[in-house]
Amino acid sequence: MSKKRVPLPTRQQLLDFIRESGGRAGKREVARAFHLSGENRHVIRDMMKELEKSGEIEGGRGKRFGRPGAMPETAVLEIVGVDADGELLAKPLGWSGTGKPPRIYIAPRRRGEPALGVGDRVLARLRRLGDGSFQARAQRRITEGPAKLLGVYHALGGAGGRLRPTDRREKAEYQVAAADSLEAASGELVLAEVLPGGRSHGLRPARIVERLGDMSNPRSVSLIAIHSHDIPCDFPAAAVEQADAAGPAPLDGRTDLRAIPLITIDGADARDFDDAVWAEPTDNGGWHLLVAIADVAWYVRPGDDLDREAYRRGNSVYFPDRVVPMLPEALSNGWCSLKPGEDRPCLAAHLWIDADGTMTRHQFQRAMMRSAARLTYEQVQQAHEGSTADPAGPLREAVLAPLYGAWTALAAARQRRGVLELDLPERQVVLGADGRIDKVVPRQRLDSHRLIEDFMIAANVAAAEQIESAGRPCMYRVHDLPSAEKLEGLRGFLSTVGLSLTKGQVLRASVFNQILDKAKGLPEAPLVNEVVLRSQAQAVYAPENIGHFGLGLARYAHFTSPIRRYADLLVHRAILGALPAGSADHFAEIGVHISATERRAAAAERDAMNRFTALFLADRVGATFAGRINGVTRFGLFVTLDETGADGLVPVSTLPTDYYSHDEVRHCLTGRRFGKTFTLGDALQVKLAEANPLTGSLIFHLPGKTTNTR
Repeated sequence: MSKKRVPLPTRQQLLDFIRESGGRAGKREVARAFHLSGENRHVIRDMMKELEKSGEIEGGRGKRFGRPGAMPETAVLEIVGVDADGELLAKPLGWSGTGKPPRIYIAPRRRGEPALGVGDRVLARLRRLGDGSFQARAQRRITEGPAKLLGVYHALGGAGGRLRPTDRREKAEYQVAAADSLEAASGELVLAEVLPGGRSHGLRPARIVERLGDMSNPRSVSLIAIHSHDIPCDFPAAAVEQADAAGPAPLDGRTDLRAIPLITIDGADARDFDDAVWAEPTDNGGWHLLVAIADVAWYVRPGDDLDREAYRRGNSVYFPDRVVPMLPEALSNGWCSLKPGEDRPCLAAHLWIDADGTMTRHQFQRAMMRSAARLTYEQVQQAHEGSTADPAGPLREAVLAPLYGAWTALAAARQRRGVLELDLPERQVVLGADGRIDKVVPRQRLDSHRLIEDFMIAANVAAAEQIESAGRPCMYRVHDLPSAEKLEGLRGFLSTVGLSLTKGQVLRASVFNQILDKAKGLPEAPLVNEVVLRSQAQAVYAPENIGHFGLGLARYAHFTSPIRRYADLLVHRAILGALPAGSADHFAEIGVHISATERRAAAAERDAMNRFTALFLADRVGATFAGRINGVTRFGLFVTLDETGADGLVPVSTLPTDYYSHDEVRHCLTGRRFGKTFTLGDALQVKLAEANPLTGSLIFHLPGKTTNTR
């Protein structure tokens, strides 16, 4: 019995099949699709060659064919840039097709996928989009792009120069050829990429790709932190255009609060004002509080250009000389800033508390406000203490007195709740009119700071309760209990200073407060505060509520700073019922992302502070300072200066001659021969031997004999 003859496909049928295959059609796929036997495959091969010759199809890898410019389902891509919306763009590696390669967008990163950057090569799965472009989902990174490094360039005449990295972990310098120097001058801060190839004079080669300015300029300090931590600086053009096109919000649909004398209270160096407060007494001896927050959600809508960039940044980053904002200046310092005397849209939280500071009810409303004054913490504190000077003095009785009355009740409730009360002074870099560092001092902590802090906490609690009662997803601010491992480490430290943490007791923040109270007056008190802080879990953003241990709260969400935190913008949208459908499915991923950007910002700010301090002390090398040991390692002592709060290292090799043993339990170094002991918390006089603004490191010696042969 003969086999049934299968008709060959027509030229058009074959062409349609190949074009629809997405670059996956070879002879085997064609034969399978049209049920062809081996004797017909040579005919199909000839037909495909004719189609390729005519330009109607295009050959690819593995003897497969597709439409001209088609892409295979999986391909190796090279990331070549970023578009105006901040999305990564890629091209097929070794593109050999006719014309330009198709536009390929790298899909947003999912949890567990590698973080990618320009120059990386990845194996990716491709999906064609409606406009002929492709979206690529990275499966794995094959090679990373050229390593980027930040450093200071030192010219060597016409022979190029050397690059000294700013990262203190980078010990080696790099060689820069004259042709790769971008004509940078000695002492300039530059961004460079490491080149492949052999070493010159024992140094790896590098090429300068961007000149950032003179390293002696204090403004370079922030640039180092920004580039070192990959802080996004430049806004996509589309986001800037959207912000520039913004205008006043309408009064329609809003409660008119412009007659209420709401005021903003911020630091003297604040650049944006996103919260305003007001209070009045109630008939039952309690208080009606009003916390008005800039209505950023009116201007930044889910999925628009501003929203995508705000999510990418996660938060604003603050340095002594600049802010890298989450939103463009037209919004952050303009329509979303509660400037005095100007109408501004807001989301108002009305809070009612009883005489004991317990919140009894709350209400949220979209409103229009007009700030009555922009005050600093110092002005408010001085007015509260009796000053009549403008601008705070005239507001003392009518506006400030009720605020302090309400705060007294909130502070009492805070005390009963047992909030973790750490005493950790912050450093403040004060710049002069010329941009140079004037001084580095501990930042003041006034009652006016605490007033605003407690008002904001009350509003944040109310926001979480409001979202829960509406049954909507919430991005909580959560803080877990300390881990058993960290608690054990804390117990070991406390035993060395005569304090204890009992095992088996119910753990509350008040337990740590009792330890901190006992430490007051001891020389080790600052250190006890620091070690207690280190023992705590890190607060993060998450859609699952586990409460906030440090604040002693069952529920808590950030609501009061939507200009500078993406989490707060999500909370505003949840209160307003403006979250897109299905957004809760991505809240866990969003929480991980914005928690990471928060940590990135904190690290950048800390590094910048260290470098500013080193720059400030650079001309005081040889001077003697009072300090205290805040860390003990086998290679030396870490010392914090009393005057500036700066941290530096006393290398063990510079201690008085002896061989020193490191006791990890007692946190001390002890000389085996002469018995000299250096213990955590000890007061010391140290001499500044080196201040390196490039890395932010300080090296101290002890005054007197500093040679140690070990």
